[in-house]
Amino acid sequence: MIRWIVIVVALLAAIVTPLSCGRPDLRIASKAFTESVVLGEILAGLARSEGRTAIHFQQLGGTKLVYTALQNGDVDAYVDYTGTIAEEIFAGENVGDEQAMRERLRRDGILVSRALGFNNRYEMGMKREQAEKLGIEKISDLTRHPGFRFGFSNEFMDRQDGWKSLRRHYGLPQTRVRGVEHAVAYEQLDDGAIDVMDVYTTDAKIKRYDIKVLEDDRKFFPRYDAVVLYRTDLEERYPDVAAAFRKLEDRIDRSRMLALNVRATIDHVPESKVAADFLKKEFGIESQVAEETFWTRLKKHTLEHVDLVRKSLLPAILLAIPLGILAMKRRRVGQVVLATVAIVQTIPALALLVFLMAPVHALGLGSVGQGSMTAVLALFLYSLLPIVRNTFTGLNEIPTGVHESAVALGMPPTARLWRIELPLASRTILAGIKTAAVVNVGFATLGALIGAGGYGQPILTGIRLNNTALILEGAVPAAVMALLIQWSFDLAERVFVSKGLRLESEL
Repeated sequence: MIRWIVIVVALLAAIVTPLSCGRPDLRIASKAFTESVVLGEILAGLARSEGRTAIHFQQLGGTKLVYTALQNGDVDAYVDYTGTIAEEIFAGENVGDEQAMRERLRRDGILVSRALGFNNRYEMGMKREQAEKLGIEKISDLTRHPGFRFGFSNEFMDRQDGWKSLRRHYGLPQTRVRGVEHAVAYEQLDDGAIDVMDVYTTDAKIKRYDIKVLEDDRKFFPRYDAVVLYRTDLEERYPDVAAAFRKLEDRIDRSRMLALNVRATIDHVPESKVAADFLKKEFGIESQVAEETFWTRLKKHTLEHVDLVRKSLLPAILLAIPLGILAMKRRRVGQVVLATVAIVQTIPALALLVFLMAPVHALGLGSVGQGSMTAVLALFLYSLLPIVRNTFTGLNEIPTGVHESAVALGMPPTARLWRIELPLASRTILAGIKTAAVVNVGFATLGALIGAGGYGQPILTGIRLNNTALILEGAVPAAVMALLIQWSFDLAERVFVSKGLRLESEL
C-alpha cells in the first residue's frame, strides 16, 4: 500500500513541476505558410523594439483557428488578408467595404491596421510547360479539360471564397479534386500527380517550380490586402506596440514581400533573420537574432515534447487505472466507460484540437502556444483507452479460483484489490501504460499545429520549406524518445511486476 502511495505522489509531483517560464508581454501568431511566418517575426521584432517581451507562435494552422485564438485573447496580433476576413471569417455578413469590416472586427474586440501595401490573393496555377502546350491562359480555359486533377489546400477546399464557389462561378466540370497540405501540393504538381493547384500572388515557389498563374478572367477572387489584426486592449496595455505595428502600413509592396519570401523559401534564410534584416533596412531597428544550432534546437524541442507528454500521460495513468477497475467491478457502468474512451480514440487529432479550444479557453487556460492545455487535454484523452482497456482485461483474466480463495480467507474487497488483484494484473496494466506512452509521444508532434512546440515544430517547418533535414530533425528524435520510453517500461516491469509473473511471460 505504501509503495502505491509513493508512486501516486511521485506522479503528481512530476505533473506540476514547471519546465518553462511565465507568459511574455505579447503573443504573436502566424498561419502555416512562409509569408505569414515572416510577417509574424516582423511583428514580434517591432514589439521587442519597444522594450516588450514577445513570443511568436508559428504555423498555428488555418484562418478560423488563429482568429479564434485572437478573439479569445490567447494571442495578441497576427497578419491576415481583407479577402479572407470578408469571405472566410465573416462569410455571409456583407462586410466587403473597409468601414463595415472595421466595425465588425471591433465587435469582436479586434482592431485592424490599414493595408501593408500588397495584395496577396488566391490564384490558380499549373506547370508552365503543360499550360503552354495546351494553350491554357485563364481559369475559364480549364472548362475544356474535365479530366484535370486538382489539388487544393485543405482550407481552400472549404472556404467561402474557395473551390466550391470557384467551381460554380466558372462552371468547372472537374471531379478529381482533393485537399492536400499546401507545401506538399507543389511537389505533387511538379511530379505530375496533380494538374492544377491554388497559389498565392507573392509565393516564391511560383518561380521555383516554374508555375504559370492563370488569369482570373471572370473576376472571382476579391482583393487580399495584408493587414495587421490586433486586440483592442493592446491599445490600452501597450499603445507603443500598437503604434509600432501601424508603421507597417503602406511599407511593404508586392515586390518587397516577394523578395522576403524568396529569401526564406528559396535561399533557406531563417524567417527571424529575414525579418530582422527588413526591420534594420526599413526602420533602422537593430534586432538580436540568436543563431540556433542543431543541438540548441534539439534541446528546446525535447523539453517542449517532454512537457506535453508528462502533463498528459501522467494524469491519464492516475485516472485510467481507477476507470479500468470501475469497469471491471461495475459491468454496466464499465460498458459506458469502455465505449466512451474508445469513441474518443476515433476522433481525428486536428478535429479534437479545434473542438477542445473553446472549453479550454472557457476554463481560463492557455488554448494555444507552448505547453498548450488544448494539446495536453487532447493527448490525455488519447492516452486513456490503452490503460483503461488493459486494466479491465488484466483484472478480468484473474482466475476465478484466486477470487474464491481470497474470499474464503476473509479478505475484504479493498485488501483483495491491493494485495492480490492489482499485483496479478500489473503486467497487463503496465503493457497498457507502455502502449499509451508510445502513442502519446507520436501524437504529441501534432501539438505543433496549435503552437504547442515539441518535435512537431521542425516537422511542420520542414514540410512547409520542403526541407527533409528539418523533417528528420523532428521525426528521428520522436522515434528515439518512443524507444527510450518503451525500454524504460521494460525496466520498470522488473520493479512493479512480481518475479513469478515475469517468468510466466517469458515462458
